[in-house]
Amino acid sequence: MNTEERQLAEMLHRVTPEPPRRVTVEDVAFRLANEAGGARGGHREPRARRGLSLGNLGRARGWAPALAAAAVVVVAGASAGIATVMTSHSHATSPGDGTPLSSASMSTSATSTAPSQPSTSTGPTFPPETIASGMWGAELINRQSFTQASLAAGASGGGSLYAIPPGFLDRISPVTGDILDQVPYTSPITGFPNRPVVTGSTVWVLSSYSGSSVVLTGYNGKTLAPAGTVTVPVSGQVSSTPQGVLTSGSGGYLYVAAGSAVAVVNPETHQVINRIATSGQVSSVAVTSDGSKLYVATGALTLLAYNPATGAQLGSSAMTGLSSTGGNLVATSGGVWGTVGIGMSEWVWFAPNGDLSQVVRVSQGAGAGLDSVPTFSGGVVWIGGSRNLTCANPATGQVMASTAIPTDNSVVEYFGSVTVAGNGRTYALYQNQAAQQFGVATLTPPAACSG
Repeated sequence: MNTEERQLAEMLHRVTPEPPRRVTVEDVAFRLANEAGGARGGHREPRARRGLSLGNLGRARGWAPALAAAAVVVVAGASAGIATVMTSHSHATSPGDGTPLSSASMSTSATSTAPSQPSTSTGPTFPPETIASGMWGAELINRQSFTQASLAAGASGGGSLYAIPPGFLDRISPVTGDILDQVPYTSPITGFPNRPVVTGSTVWVLSSYSGSSVVLTGYNGKTLAPAGTVTVPVSGQVSSTPQGVLTSGSGGYLYVAAGSAVAVVNPETHQVINRIATSGQVSSVAVTSDGSKLYVATGALTLLAYNPATGAQLGSSAMTGLSSTGGNLVATSGGVWGTVGIGMSEWVWFAPNGDLSQVVRVSQGAGAGLDSVPTFSGGVVWIGGSRNLTCANPATGQVMASTAIPTDNSVVEYFGSVTVAGNGRTYALYQNQAAQQFGVATLTPPAACSG
């Protein structure tokens, strides 16, 4: 070939493009590795809290080398279907319900697999942790801060627990302590204990309680889906010191303090079926388990007894010389339990047959801004606080067993809102400010506390 022919060939080569070259596995892997490596020196954004989805891989700069190496394996495994992968516009994302990707199935093969069913838990599982030197077998199974005296249990939802952390109502697993469901909720009552009431398959709370407004809101016991509201007429104004103004009784009816009256609500029909007029502004209500007596607290502490079926008054007694109001009533076969005072001056009392002239002091105050509120669960009356944890006979008021609650480096530890769930286990809310430990605790009380 002479010089002129060679120059002509080179000119034709420059103006005529080469046939398209096939994209190889090595090309794709090199491109991924090169882009990931170049990003390492850039701005580092916060790491996602719920794991890595394919949509946020680019944000996790520290993972770039490992991801680039993994890309070679992924692309090689997908080489048989490379054309399909390159033309697809679909992206793997985290499940729409917010389930962490660690709970979903991710495939490294060319054929994608559907994610696993999302967990029903919105909170992590923690191994039980021994607390308070293991008194009564105390173990912490949940590390959420809850409002005092807000723990309740019900047969619905597999015997779930319910409690109120700031801004929410939670359904809690009695087995693991996990938060199973959560809905926004803010109690209209601050500074006084008022826990959820479980009746049938519904959890009821106060959604409005001030002035002349009382509204009850129900939630499904298995899902916390809204289950309706009930607006309750008020006689005058509601109490400014509401300490246990919603309870349930025989037949599953709800009883709520509504000014100078107690309203009886049928939770199935969402209707007020009866109103029992009282001689004073009601600050607390309690009904015996057999439905034979309704007790109400008015004033500083006047205890009134009524027949809930007829509304007839059955008795009246008062506690005098009090510097603060009483409330947090609990009705049992032997009488009424309640509290008076605040802080270190608070104490739990028992009035046989509802007669305050025969009142018996059962425990001393909790202190440190904590409450010592009695609960009736599992056939036993429980009294917590920061000094002693006690179980008492509901018929006689006699203490059946008691244990001292230890301190943590002189800082009080607290157990309260003791309740027995449908699985027969005993639970309480726990606080330890020194160790910053809060949550639901399991207890193994002595046999003497069996109801």
